[in-house]
Amino acid sequence: DVQLQASGGGLVQPGGSLSLSCTASGFNFNAGGWFRQAPGKERERISGINNFDGKTYYEDSVKGRFTISSDVAKNTIYLQMTRLEPEDTAVYYCAAGTLSTFGSQWHIRPVYWGQGTQVTVSS
Repeated sequence: DVQLQASGGGLVQPGGSLSLSCTASGFNFNAGGWFRQAPGKERERISGINNFDGKTYYEDSVKGRFTISSDVAKNTIYLQMTRLEPEDTAVYYCAAGTLSTFGSQWHIRPVYWGQGTQVTVSS
């Protein structure tokens, strides 16, 4: 079976940290990233990784606070989140597919989605 299993969400105070993981089974995770969807808002891309060249990509809203990484042997990607803000509250989804770039632009075309994990930043 093809599956992306995300985990690691929870409740954290502003300024705190959380780490998410996403493990693929049934296929090799070559490229993809993390998205999030806050209540009443559209799903947005926040970070991407390409295992072919190791390059990582971030939206400005999370740059410098979040770090995406990959363990190829475990077929898993991670999202280390620091200095969390209430505006980071959302359901976080991992996605696997293709990642393309054009100049400074990057685009993920998801083929598989994880089930989503809730991150709540609140005091």
